[in-house]
Amino acid sequence: MSQRRASSNNVRTLREEILLSKAELARRAGISPLTVDRIEGGAECRLDTKRKIILALGKKLEQKEEVFPDLGQRTDDEDPETTDANAARRFGDGALKKLGKKE
Repeated sequence: MSQRRASSNNVRTLREEILLSKAELARRAGISPLTVDRIEGGAECRLDTKRKIILALGKKLEQKEEVFPDLGQRTDDEDPETTDANAARRFGDGALKKLGKKE
């Protein structure tokens, strides 16, 4: 069985503040209640799942760090130019143009 590293997040706290059940958050986000339970327990999840949860909690994507503080952290060895080059190689220059990173 593969192990995923624990992740710190505020999903449970924010969900409870707005009096939302796990099942209702899951329904709004389009994910399973089991996935919500795992994420609240600290399991890692895909970026797309994080986006769905952020929006389902009524937050804007700009508020992502309120829900998932690790989304605002960058490691010292992470170079934005390298990241952009990897994105261009993986998704094509069109992806960077949509993000306003290429002209």
